[in-house]
Amino acid sequence: MTRFFVGITGASGHAYSDALVRALVRAGHEVDLCVTPAGAKVLRHELGIESGEGGRELARALPEWFGAQSARSLRAFAPDAIEAPPSSGTALTGAVIVCPCSMGTLARVRAGFSSNLVERAADVALKEGRKLVLVPRETPLSEIHLENLLALARMGAVVLPAMPGFYHRPRTLEDLVAHVVGKILDRLGVEHAGARWKGTEEPPAERGTDPRG
Repeated sequence: MTRFFVGITGASGHAYSDALVRALVRAGHEVDLCVTPAGAKVLRHELGIESGEGGRELARALPEWFGAQSARSLRAFAPDAIEAPPSSGTALTGAVIVCPCSMGTLARVRAGFSSNLVERAADVALKEGRKLVLVPRETPLSEIHLENLLALARMGAVVLPAMPGFYHRPRTLEDLVAHVVGKILDRLGVEHAGARWKGTEEPPAERGTDPRG
């Protein structure tokens, strides 16, 4: 069992963080959660989850959000909880995942400007040489965004944009979300039953396309 830190920011794409946390708990791991003030607004808009003013009441939402049993594996911290265990390198967090990661959070992590617990946890992962997975969800990307992404990749962060593939022939939005979450789990070394490429099999006729275009 490993304890992971999942930071949720103000980028769109909270279905990814929802599926990621559920997958980690299902695999038997524990998760520390923190949502930024901007993330709290998007969380309410996209998933209907109320985490209180500035995300300070996220802990109260966990049983309803994930179910009472799953919530036992979760800890939630306010974004200004600088005293929280994930803010220290001695906490031995297995990995830090920022999902989704806004461009503002990305820029502050690159600069080492920790304005909240999510950014501090990411900073700790970098300084301690631990795995940091950033899941940006933005398009198009400006030159500033690209420079920040490149700089963080060179620092050792895993830049894993929320770019679902289609080779597994997704039928639902959940299939697309699961594809990205599976990529995250692979980088964390967490087993999952997600879709994997099995070679260039000829697709069934009723679902295939003419390769000539």
